[in-house]
Amino acid sequence: MKCVFLFLSLTLQEDTDHNYYTSKTYGPSDPMSKELWVNIDQMDKEKVKIHGILSNTHRQAARVNLSFDFPFYGHFLREITVATGGFIYTGDVVHRMLTATQYIAPLMANFDPSLSRNSTVIYFDNGTALVVQWDHVHLQDSYNLGSFTFQATLHSDGRIIFAYKEVPIQIAKISSVNHPVKVGLSDAFVVVHRIQQVPNVRRKTIYEYHRVELLKTKITNSTAVQMMPLPTCLQFTSCSTCMAAEINFNCSWCHRLNRSEEAFHPSRTFSERNRMKGKEANSVPFQCFKALLSLQLLLTESTAERETHPLHTGLILGMLMLMLVMVVVVLVTVYIYHHPSSAAGLFFIERRPSRWPAMKFRRGSGHPAYAEVEPIGQEKEGFIESEQC
Repeated sequence: MKCVFLFLSLTLQEDTDHNYYTSKTYGPSDPMSKELWVNIDQMDKEKVKIHGILSNTHRQAARVNLSFDFPFYGHFLREITVATGGFIYTGDVVHRMLTATQYIAPLMANFDPSLSRNSTVIYFDNGTALVVQWDHVHLQDSYNLGSFTFQATLHSDGRIIFAYKEVPIQIAKISSVNHPVKVGLSDAFVVVHRIQQVPNVRRKTIYEYHRVELLKTKITNSTAVQMMPLPTCLQFTSCSTCMAAEINFNCSWCHRLNRSEEAFHPSRTFSERNRMKGKEANSVPFQCFKALLSLQLLLTESTAERETHPLHTGLILGMLMLMLVMVVVVLVTVYIYHHPSSAAGLFFIERRPSRWPAMKFRRGSGHPAYAEVEPIGQEKEGFIESEQC
């Protein structure tokens, strides 16, 4: 399976409205920092899981099922993928480049739990929240800097908490040569393409449409970040409520899919929308072409009636047509940039991939490769017994 990424996100600042989330950072002296930290040692031992494989390997990821629906960017998740590199992958399509997008990253870095017997990856699900903790993990290329202990908590109401207990150095000083260093959120959607030259083969392209980047300078010992979800169009279940919505997004109701969507927040899998390409004639760019074509016909008819100064009239007509073409190109470019999930946007993306700022997953792409692991053994007394790697 070939995967292609198209990055469309903008760099965002912390403690501002991130369109989909708002964030607030609590410093070491703020009582909320201690309140947001979940002490797993005091939790029900039967519900606390120490993942035996992730705690003894490097660049591995494992699926974890949730006991509740977790809304992430308006989408409900019942399964996530926990990685040793200090982040959670939220995508449905599991590939080797999990660090690129679709993540919840309290501190994404080149952590290697296999370096120390004290390093563990723990998770705890109480029915309304999932806590994932990277406990006493070390950087593979900087073991002597000390251990890191931090956690991410996913609440059933959509809140996301990043809490930090031990951060021995400034995050900005962590090397990103062998592994990206990120703190924040990212989401993307998938478009399924059929390759005409190869029958029965489909290519999935992943487009990142939004990213939240938190300020790394505010992440220290005993700090916490709370991110609150904002309303999205996907929460509306009828056309009337969708059209009457007064939120930060321009919601529209899709009768074909029977759901509400916004221009820059498409559904995660667009295979069904590929079947709707017949309606692309109703999109804005094609309406513009139709109007300009009518204008061209009117100009042609008017010039045919004039017999004087044919050269002068032809020059004026040529200049007008050139200006109209330039206006069309600008309008189409702006529309596709702001509506990448539209029929026209998908049309150009699929047929001119070399002209888009896309990143193909190839060897040497700069993104570390993660392998998915399957739990081995049985869960007993809150621990996963597995073979040592």
